Amino acid sequence: MATEHLSPLDLAFWRIESAAHPMHLGALAVFTAAGRRGARAAERAAELLTARCATVPGLRRRIRDVLLPVGAAAWSPDPHFDPARHVFLVRTDEPLAHTAAGPLMARPLDRDLPPWEAHVLAGPDPDSFAVLFKFHHALADGLGALALAAALFDEGSDLRPPARPVPERAPGSEQRAGSALRRLPGVLAARVQEVGQALEIGAAVARAGLPLGVPAALTAEASGTGSRTVAGLALDLDEVNLVRKAAGGTVNDVLISVVAGALRRWLEGRGDPAPSGPGPRALIPVSRRGRPGGGGNRLSGYLLRLPLAERDPLLRLDRVRAAMDRNKDAGPARGAGAVALLADHVHPLGHRLGGPLVAQAARLLFDILVTSVPLPGLTFSLGGSRVREVYPLAPLAHGQSLAVAVSTYKGTVHYGLVADAAAVPDLPALAEALRAELDALVREVS
Repeated sequence: MATEHLSPLDLAFWRIESAAHPMHLGALAVFTAAGRRGARAAERAAELLTARCATVPGLRRRIRDVLLPVGAAAWSPDPHFDPARHVFLVRTDEPLAHTAAGPLMARPLDRDLPPWEAHVLAGPDPDSFAVLFKFHHALADGLGALALAAALFDEGSDLRPPARPVPERAPGSEQRAGSALRRLPGVLAARVQEVGQALEIGAAVARAGLPLGVPAALTAEASGTGSRTVAGLALDLDEVNLVRKAAGGTVNDVLISVVAGALRRWLEGRGDPAPSGPGPRALIPVSRRGRPGGGGNRLSGYLLRLPLAERDPLLRLDRVRAAMDRNKDAGPARGAGAVALLADHVHPLGHRLGGPLVAQAARLLFDILVTSVPLPGLTFSLGGSRVREVYPLAPLAHGQSLAVAVSTYKGTVHYGLVADAAAVPDLPALAEALRAELDALVREVS
């Protein structure tokens, strides 16, 4: 069997991880307990996850360094795969699953094992329980992680794409020296185009790299504890669509604008200085994946300034929409947000030696992550217990205090917030500021 090396971007995520800044993403799924027996339903969920994970090949693989190419890593089956080292039943007295999820998100995954975990949280509510899924970013991006998690749910929640048949070779299609030579100009042209794209992205990063208008609350330079706190908020998608239809743009434009307005409200509530300048740089990841399924990362991104200095909610939305339109016109392969594509131009040894330096330099590239993970219209369930809320959770880069992720499920928008616990002790206040900002937008258009 051929060795499956990590792609350059997957390798980059694997190498930049540190104990204080683990590179796993997560999803906190809240279930309505079947039969209204929360504790027993949670136990049943843990039993099912333990049994089913062994049947999913993508969850049985670990990452190992290889000799060649120097600095590379590859996937290999875990010969001693033990579901009990990945699925955990956690009994907690916390009334909110988000509170229990914070310390679990702070804990790095075991790098000697397949890089994922599932924590079933059995709380005091007899009518519900929660599951925190953790997947290392080297294993999957948001859509890939969704497909892996869906394979563990009840039948009907499988998002894996159908296997594509391998096309048969036509007679006489074996490579020959002549055909290779004929392809050489095209290969050289593609290489020149790739180098040009890398230089263009690098120049865009340099132009956008000035940290102007970044509130101190969004930095965590002094905190090296790796502590995490998690909060979540559910908003009505109908209200978001009401704003979108009245003000224009896309649902995603509105959701990003809500983040900008919430940050302004939150800072004002803390008594921080009024925002000024262009505003913090938000990295908006863009999937290059056609549909859920498949491992690894297929990501690019957009970069935009969040207009925190703008007082008017509708003008904030207008500025966000205009910035996103400019990004879309340029495309996801250009601009300062496309830094993920630069990983393809780095030798594996460069990732191995330079990973820690790249991790330290995150604040030179962006100030806050705002990512969206689209969910399909399926109804997810586990042992008959149905998912009612899904909060995506993003990793937190070095020097940054906050990461925002958002998903829409069953007519509800779910914001998942992950913060450095020392730098942001009042994360629930930011969650409530999201609600206040959407309320303000609804009032403006009603």
